[in-house]
Amino acid sequence: MKDEQNKYKCEICQSSFSLQRLLNRHMKTHSFYKRYHCQFCGKGFNDTFDLKRHIRTHTGIKPFKCDRCDKAFTQRCSLEAHLTRVHSVVHKYGFRERRDKMFVCEDCGITFKDSPEFMKHVHELHPET
Repeated sequence: MKDEQNKYKCEICQSSFSLQRLLNRHMKTHSFYKRYHCQFCGKGFNDTFDLKRHIRTHTGIKPFKCDRCDKAFTQRCSLEAHLTRVHSVVHKYGFRERRDKMFVCEDCGITFKDSPEFMKHVHELHPET
């Protein structure tokens, strides 16, 4: 449902979203049915992104490494917050601006900027996955 400020509002919890697709994604959080389940603990998720992020809590994979100290993180946003808070880094992108996609090897934590290099790595070093 749209409110006066052209926002989309969840009728269940009253959260507001600027786009219909964001509301649609949010609505899945209220569903008891979860399509994807963690192989380690069974916790359910509505999309594969959230499941992958959760699985890293079990595997210890921290692909987002700080280049200024020895800290590493499971999520890019955590690294960016660390860089701002600890190292006073000013990020060069605007609020909500999309950053370049990164491809993360969930077996060893190495990150790649492009798909061909990522796929080559997976096929050569982790052919069983």
